[in-house]
Amino acid sequence: MNATIKRESFGKLPDGRTAELFTLTNGRGVVAKVTDYGTIITELLVPDRNGNLADVVLGFDKLEGYLGTHPYFGCTVGRVANRIAGGRFTLDGQTYKLAVNNGTNHLHGGLAGFSMKLWAAALAGNNAVAFTYRSPDGEEGYPGTFDVRVVMTLTEENELRLDYRATTDRPTILNLTNHSYFNLAGKGLVLDHELKLGAQAYTPVDENSIPTGEIRPVSGSPVDFTRPAPIGSRFSQLGSQPVGYDHNFIIDGGGKSLVLAAWVREPASGRVMETWTTEPGVQLYTANYLDGKLTGKGGQRYERHCAFCLETQHYPDSINKPQFPSIVLRPGEVYQQTTIYKFSTE
Repeated sequence: MNATIKRESFGKLPDGRTAELFTLTNGRGVVAKVTDYGTIITELLVPDRNGNLADVVLGFDKLEGYLGTHPYFGCTVGRVANRIAGGRFTLDGQTYKLAVNNGTNHLHGGLAGFSMKLWAAALAGNNAVAFTYRSPDGEEGYPGTFDVRVVMTLTEENELRLDYRATTDRPTILNLTNHSYFNLAGKGLVLDHELKLGAQAYTPVDENSIPTGEIRPVSGSPVDFTRPAPIGSRFSQLGSQPVGYDHNFIIDGGGKSLVLAAWVREPASGRVMETWTTEPGVQLYTANYLDGKLTGKGGQRYERHCAFCLETQHYPDSINKPQFPSIVLRPGEVYQQTTIYKFSTE
């Protein structure tokens, strides 16, 4: 069976515009469904060791679910993913005030970030869809008219590849990521999923989840995943409420070329997911704030720790931490990054 793309309506937005759904099939059993609303990965069907398919991402059956309140299921977040302290930053001597939507912080692009926009979509070569969006100057408080392109490709190697490209007409900041929630069993909790991170260090945070600026080794701590360990095996040592991971890890050799950031295995199904990226960091989040009140695909109630996120990124609050890798983009420069989710079995 050859690779195919199916394009169909996914429903209407409140303003009457139509969202579309793209179904990518690679001929090797993997199916990815993505929509131009928020460039959301709505479904990702992956075979287990016996060839049985399961949907390994959280989300909703219909567009209406994504139009309501949800924790960024499957979407592209920007202009700046993760948190900016106080919703403020200074660039070239000018201070900018952003929307505050996470306590005192700006989170994932603000009140109506990229995850809530209808992007333009076009087929792009072999089993790929290109999504584009122009963010006007001042949107959510960010300076500069900003053009962004995200190409999603389903390869014959069972990879879902995300290629990002962006330019600006004024100095601005950006930190793009995809916010998919994964569960390699397709149901239940992810506490027994085995995780290995290519990260010898992480960025500790204060009481507002903002990095302190320190870069701390993971060795000997409950955030050490340099060797495979069940995700939930050290929850009791974290001391956080709600319990779970919401930590930015510094990828070994990250930020320069495509490297392996994370490896996850679900023992019962044998499914394995590798996360490769050109980004310097990855946020491990274990769905700590889901509480069973949200009903998703097939009537599933999404409980705490029913998924994990691996948000490839620059570090949180980088614009206010000069020692962190820069997220500044200037006219004439091109922002480019790649993240790949690769699936196999053991």
